[in-house]
Amino acid sequence: MAERVNTGEKELKMTSFFAPYKKELIIGPFCKLVEAVLELFIPLLMAEIIDKGIAMADWKFVLEYSGLIALTCTAGLCFALVCQIFASRCSQGFGTDVRNALFKHINTLSPEQFDDFGTPSLLTRLSGDINQLQVAVAMLIRLVVRAPFIIIGSVIMAVILNPPLSVVFIVATPIIAVALFFIMRSTIPRYKKVQREVDDLSAVTRENLSGVRVVRAFAREEEERQRFDKEAKQLARAASTVGAVSALLNPVSLLIINLAITAVVWFGGDMVDTGSMTQGEVTAFVNYLTQIALALVVTANLVVIFTKASASGARVKEVLNTAPAITDGEGVEWGEEGAPRVEFKDVSFGYGGNDVLQRVSFKVYPSKVVGVIGGTGSGKSTLVNLMPRFYDVREGSVLIDGRDVRDYKLKQLRDRIGYVPQRTVLFSGTIRDNMLWGNPGATDEDIWQALKTAQAEEFVSKLPEGLDTPVNQGGKNFSGGQRQRLTIARALVRRPEIVIMDDSASALDFATDLKLRTAIRHDLTDTTAFIVSQRATSVRHADLIIVLDGGVPVGMGRHDELMRTCDVYREIVHSQEDKEGQHDDK
Repeated sequence: MAERVNTGEKELKMTSFFAPYKKELIIGPFCKLVEAVLELFIPLLMAEIIDKGIAMADWKFVLEYSGLIALTCTAGLCFALVCQIFASRCSQGFGTDVRNALFKHINTLSPEQFDDFGTPSLLTRLSGDINQLQVAVAMLIRLVVRAPFIIIGSVIMAVILNPPLSVVFIVATPIIAVALFFIMRSTIPRYKKVQREVDDLSAVTRENLSGVRVVRAFAREEEERQRFDKEAKQLARAASTVGAVSALLNPVSLLIINLAITAVVWFGGDMVDTGSMTQGEVTAFVNYLTQIALALVVTANLVVIFTKASASGARVKEVLNTAPAITDGEGVEWGEEGAPRVEFKDVSFGYGGNDVLQRVSFKVYPSKVVGVIGGTGSGKSTLVNLMPRFYDVREGSVLIDGRDVRDYKLKQLRDRIGYVPQRTVLFSGTIRDNMLWGNPGATDEDIWQALKTAQAEEFVSKLPEGLDTPVNQGGKNFSGGQRQRLTIARALVRRPEIVIMDDSASALDFATDLKLRTAIRHDLTDTTAFIVSQRATSVRHADLIIVLDGGVPVGMGRHDELMRTCDVYREIVHSQEDKEGQHDDK
């Protein structure tokens, strides 16, 4: 699993996100407290109306006290609305801050840590889990102070009215509290299981939707429906179980409260007969019990909300407290004069204990073209991914212009590298928007020059809107070859010192591939280019060809030299010549 925060670091707490909202956290609950105080006076006013107004047929007294009740309710409503406003400000602001912090932190994690968490899980934490936290914060401000105060206040008012009869309150309240405790203890782990089931369902959904063409090509629609149905039923069972346990909260609370009301009416009736209580006081007792019942129902719902929020908060904290595997360097002056542009010194690297690269060493000077070739899983992509520090070496060191890449600031390092990934990634917007990713200050002339070098100028110039042509999500409105050329152009716009093309010309025909490599040599005279490919024709004219086999460099040199000395390279070339009819791009 992903590495956690170092012991010397202070673990981030969710409460730290409340700092900007101290005013809302104070004023909101205070207003709700005032509303609760006003609400506690209403049963006393009702008792006065019954005992002095209705009993004495004093309708003026009834109207005056009814008006006082209406005024009290109106004042309580105003305080409740103010509380609602502050609760909304705090909960939405808190959620926005947590979501921004989580998104920012996710972008500092290494690809390996991304894989540990899984993209569907991270998406769920960014959306559903934070939404649950927002609800909990709103309820915290609106009800956490009010509900306990109503319960405690009602008990106190009952004691003041009639101490002997208030024993009913004193007995009923802790019984309900114990019931809530046991139900809560049972539901917390179940809610965590529900969140895990949501992650699993999200993963299946994402795989199916992103690979819908493959699913249809293999006629696997029915199997995928069954797979989705299985995950959906597992989620439904988990949610139903926790829902059934949570559903006990309301009936248990109401059962105890109704038994308590029955006791009040029973014993209160006797006291009315003996003259030790009035009818109004019995009514007030019943009202206080009703208030307690409603407050306990609210408390029960709060238990559910906070239980869910506890599980969601733990999942969000798990990501926020995961230490990035790639940390920013201290920052040094760029490069040393006369040093190789790129140097690998006895570099070894592996994923999860499995060696991918072993003892790789080479030097490359400016303006040179390096080809990296080898079989599937030989470590080609891993080798070039070490330069922009997508991963850090396990042993040895990677140097750029004579300095270890770990000494540079990440932005300082990556601003000088143009990276073209294996899987084309374009973002929604326009072609110009995507090109400006490479260099925000690029002019249209710079963009067209990069498009020309990437062999994309011809098809872009024929588009009616040119650089302002919309790009759909993922570039789905362009062919595979067009997307590859646009991603290459995006990397070239910044005129990088190093350009990495990780098997990024696989969708290009041989003629276009040749033109691309020729243009890179001609137009980027100061740039060191790394071309990762499984095509021998794509690397045969490189100044240095690195041949990898099982993560081990089995050959380094130019094409003619490797044809004489490297069996693996010679086998690759001959196998491709047999299949392709000896494509010669000289």
